[in-house]
Amino acid sequence: MALWKPDPTFYASPRDAAAAPPEKLAYVAAFSRPPDMPDAIAVVDVDPGSGRYGSVVGFTELPFAGDELHHFGWNACSSALCPYAPHPHVERRYLVVPGLRSSRVYILDAKDDPTAPTVVKVLQPEELGKRAGYSRPHTVHCGPEGLYVSCLGGGNGADGPGGVALLDHTSFEVLGRFEVDRGDQYLAYDVWWHIAHDVAITSEWATPSMIEDGLVPDLLLGRKYGHRLHFWDLRRRSHVQTVDLGDEHQMVLELRPAHDPTKKYGFVGVVASVEDLSSSIWLWHENGGAWTATKVITIPAEPTPADKLPPLLQGFAAVPPLVTDIDLAVDDRFLYVSCWGTGELKQYDVSDPFHPNETGSVRIGGIAAQTPHPAKPSVALRGGPQMVEASRDGKRVYVTNSLYGAWDDQFYPDGVGAWMAKFDVSTATGGIALDERFFPEGEVFRGRRVHQIRLQGGDASSDSYCYP
Repeated sequence: MALWKPDPTFYASPRDAAAAPPEKLAYVAAFSRPPDMPDAIAVVDVDPGSGRYGSVVGFTELPFAGDELHHFGWNACSSALCPYAPHPHVERRYLVVPGLRSSRVYILDAKDDPTAPTVVKVLQPEELGKRAGYSRPHTVHCGPEGLYVSCLGGGNGADGPGGVALLDHTSFEVLGRFEVDRGDQYLAYDVWWHIAHDVAITSEWATPSMIEDGLVPDLLLGRKYGHRLHFWDLRRRSHVQTVDLGDEHQMVLELRPAHDPTKKYGFVGVVASVEDLSSSIWLWHENGGAWTATKVITIPAEPTPADKLPPLLQGFAAVPPLVTDIDLAVDDRFLYVSCWGTGELKQYDVSDPFHPNETGSVRIGGIAAQTPHPAKPSVALRGGPQMVEASRDGKRVYVTNSLYGAWDDQFYPDGVGAWMAKFDVSTATGGIALDERFFPEGEVFRGRRVHQIRLQGGDASSDSYCYP
């Protein structure tokens, strides 16, 4: 009798994941603005030995328009190997793709032909609203007992509260909302966890009405965007503690917990301080049995003549870094920070998480600088490193350049374009360098802008591990 084996892209530990074969494909969310075409999932060849390296080799258009694809994920990942809720029969087969504006969720099967994923199911917004009480799905994470989908809006037309919906791994039915007791949580953004400690963490951006037409300066200066972290009992699904970073720190976004399941710390990025337009990175950790957060990195705004700035920023005479994504390498050594405003990707050695050390920086794009890519040195680039994704082995980092349609238009009013870049990493000492061979851009994305990246077989922000 043949013995059944689990999906080979499930890894018991971070070390196993880092030792796995490198990715050959990247899946990229491509969205249309204005929404006059359907959004799509673009498939990019990332195998340096391929004759189509750096090319878009697949392009799956969705059946509806107006979705604005954002943060998608896999239906299952390494957390399926956790001993307390094992689901070893599932496989990393489906891409779960939410539309942030439409509240639809698409299920795409990528197994039979990884370069041509096919839409096999569409969850309509009514189902998400009826069964979970939410709308505007934002981020998808695969847990050992289901899919966690963070949502910005409430159901039945309500602006809030946002929260987390739970979906079944295989049927993709909406099971309900995660929160049994939400405490004082109202705003939502990301969700992650310390899976071996039954701790979940959520962060805050805004409700849909606060973001969908662009950043609202009065709300920002009034300190109305999110500025808190929330800690939860993952198994009991109940709110445990709120940590306020201070209302001057507006938009507390991407959560990146340590991959080592014995550790209970993680990093979160803050987009802007209303006091000086700086961005910051905070470390959450335990202190005397309670959770706290410590600012460990501050990135200042850069003084800039007003005539080089969009109208939104001219009164400040500075470009804010606008840290809109971060990514932590699987071995927990390097943290990558994308500064979408100044056009910079930063690398920090966070071996000592309380004392990060900057080890690499590359400029590309940016509101004022518009630094070219070396593949096209005469072409000024708009947008900047936005979504950032590191490979499992930590040797490669990929970025795309669009944030969110209405916000792109405010910060890059002459157009943001569409491009994807890759950085090679010096894993021994730190340091990053642009790969001059890899630069898919412009019409290869068929008139769409590009956002979230997912790597074939998993990446640094898709999986959680139950064994050290």
